[in-house]
Amino acid sequence: MSSIRQALLLSSSNCHGYSMLEFAKQEISSILKKNNVKQLLFIPYAQNDFDTYTSKIKEVIDPWGFEVSGIHAYPDPANAVMSTRAIFVGGGNTFLLLKRLYENNLVELIRNRVAEGNLIYIGSSAGTNVATKSIHTTNDMPIIYPPSFDAIRIVPFNINPHYIESADPETHKGETRDQRINEYLEMSHASPVLGLKEGSLLHVNGDSLALRGVAGAVLFRKGHKKVEYPVGTDITFLFHQNEN
Repeated sequence: MSSIRQALLLSSSNCHGYSMLEFAKQEISSILKKNNVKQLLFIPYAQNDFDTYTSKIKEVIDPWGFEVSGIHAYPDPANAVMSTRAIFVGGGNTFLLLKRLYENNLVELIRNRVAEGNLIYIGSSAGTNVATKSIHTTNDMPIIYPPSFDAIRIVPFNINPHYIESADPETHKGETRDQRINEYLEMSHASPVLGLKEGSLLHVNGDSLALRGVAGAVLFRKGHKKVEYPVGTDITFLFHQNEN
C-alpha cells in the first residue's frame, strides 16, 4: 500500500440520477484496487441501526469485488481499525458519529493511520464532515454532544456536504446555506469551507487535492467572495494556505 495519505470524501452516498454510490463507483473501486485492498471496514456510527445500514452498503459494494464488514461485528473497534487497510465512514448524524468515534478512541487512531499512509479513508456526508478540521459546518441537528467539535483532520479545512446554491430570493425569505456558512466564517476559529455539491467528491492523494465525481464545489474564505470550482479542478492550494 502507498505510504501517502489517501482519502475520498463524498458529499453523500446518493445523487439524483444515480443509484446508491454509483456516481463514486469508479473512484472507490480504483483507490481500493490500486492498493490491493479486498476488504472494507464500514463504520455505521452515524445511524442507530448498525446491521441494516451495513447490509445496505454491503449490497452495493460487494458486487464490485470487495467484501464489506461492519465495525460493530468486532469486539474491539480500535483493533478492527488497526487490522484493516480501508474504512468507509457512512452518513447520518454528524454529532452522533463523532461522539461514538471519540467513545471508541478512534479519532486519533484514524488520523494517525491515514497520515502514515496505512489506512485509506472513504467518507460520505457525516463521514466526510468528521474527516475535516471540525464539524462546525455540518447541516445536522446537534442531537447529542460529542466531547469536542474537533474532528479527524485529514484535511485542514472544513467541508459543507450537500451544498446547495442560495434559494430564489424572490420566493425564499429565510436563511440560505451561504448565510450560515458566512456566519461561521465570522468566528475567530473559522477555517475555509468547501461546499461539496451533491455528486461531488474530494480526492486526497498525499498532499494533492482534486475535485471528482459529477458535480463541482464552492469555496468560502473569510474576507473573500465565494469561488466555484468545476469537476476536475486541482485545489491542492487548500493544503498550503493560512487558515483564514
